[in-house]
Amino acid sequence: MNNQTLIKTIKDKEDELISLTQDLIRIPTVNPPGEFYSDCVEYLNKRFKLKGFETQIIRAKGTPGDTDQYPRQNIIAHISNGTGPCVHFNSHIDVVAVGSGWTQPPFEGKIIGDRIYGRGSCDMKGGLAASIIAVEAYLEVNPNFVGSIEISGTADEETGGYGGVGYLAEKGLLAKPRIDHVIIPEPLNKDRICLGHRGVWWAEIETLGKIAHGSMPFDGDSAIRHMQAVLERFEKDLYPLLKNKKTDMPVVPDGAKESTMNINSIHGGETEEFEGLPSPLVADSCRIIIDRRFLIEEKLEEVKDEVAQILEKLSDDREGFLFKLKDLFEVIPSMTSESAPVVRAVEHAITSILGKEPEMVVSPGTYDQKHIDRIGKLEDCIAYGPGILTLAHQADEYVNISDMVDSACIMGCALDELLHRKNHEPA
Repeated sequence: MNNQTLIKTIKDKEDELISLTQDLIRIPTVNPPGEFYSDCVEYLNKRFKLKGFETQIIRAKGTPGDTDQYPRQNIIAHISNGTGPCVHFNSHIDVVAVGSGWTQPPFEGKIIGDRIYGRGSCDMKGGLAASIIAVEAYLEVNPNFVGSIEISGTADEETGGYGGVGYLAEKGLLAKPRIDHVIIPEPLNKDRICLGHRGVWWAEIETLGKIAHGSMPFDGDSAIRHMQAVLERFEKDLYPLLKNKKTDMPVVPDGAKESTMNINSIHGGETEEFEGLPSPLVADSCRIIIDRRFLIEEKLEEVKDEVAQILEKLSDDREGFLFKLKDLFEVIPSMTSESAPVVRAVEHAITSILGKEPEMVVSPGTYDQKHIDRIGKLEDCIAYGPGILTLAHQADEYVNISDMVDSACIMGCALDELLHRKNHEPA
């Protein structure tokens, strides 16, 4: 197939690409709690069926957050022609909360110059729209292709992906041997290929105390003061240790080349869920959630042990210090080989269309590749899509129209190369 014909066909669909992106932005699929998933899935289902795809709508029953009010709905669209490899484009349909600071309407898909504004425009409805247009154009230009092509819209990536890709991978739908190559159009910039991500460990630390009257704190034991001691040890001992850990992974931005830890939240003492003044109490419990991001050179057991040792030492050194440490979530670092077929296909397309060699990067945070790799046992998976990484989750989030068009051209050409590989064995 002549890729120039494909590229022209995609570019001729720019207005359709814009309209599709706007339609998706206008469905406010905010997670949590997981609003309007069904509306978004039904919208996609109608479009896919009109284009000749077979579709499956799959509810991830029993996964975190799944309820009859907020069902975790996913869609997979499939089209095949003969025996050959299966190339899958996966995008999440959920977006984060709007937050404050917007100067543009968050759910209108407003166009200003080359930009479409809206929550999810960058992360990652622009990428979803670009992959759909790329595939539809490919089918128009090459109706006699050999192999299988799939597009999925999945739930809950912003909250771990367990109601989306994680569930589908467990069911064998996003896994070997059913599929061979996966492109996830996350916003990593159109001239980058994302090979994987750092590891993550989320945990809850609780310090325990003794409740008492606030006017007589000597009769109690403040769990908040105990937690203060934990945070002081983190500042003195742990953060300097993490800063000295460096990786050979091509992580962006530069700050993520070090190990990091964030305190997600802190809770203790009197609840704030009331109107009026608090009662005078000594806190008998204080909890923090830690978000530890670690490098491929680190072992998960060592990461956990660094925190546990600090807590154990405080138990020895500090009178009355009691704690609980609970695992919440963990993912091992993932990085696809630069020689993998999907990497090479996208690399060739970027070089041809943009006239430059792509930058190979690793994401500072996890995304749904973790489930395809860990559960689906499929290593030939990358993130590639339009959008500027630093705009994700920001106020006045936007995606450049020209970037979506270029990315769609690149995804279409990469699809053609993958379907025409001489060796159709999974990598």
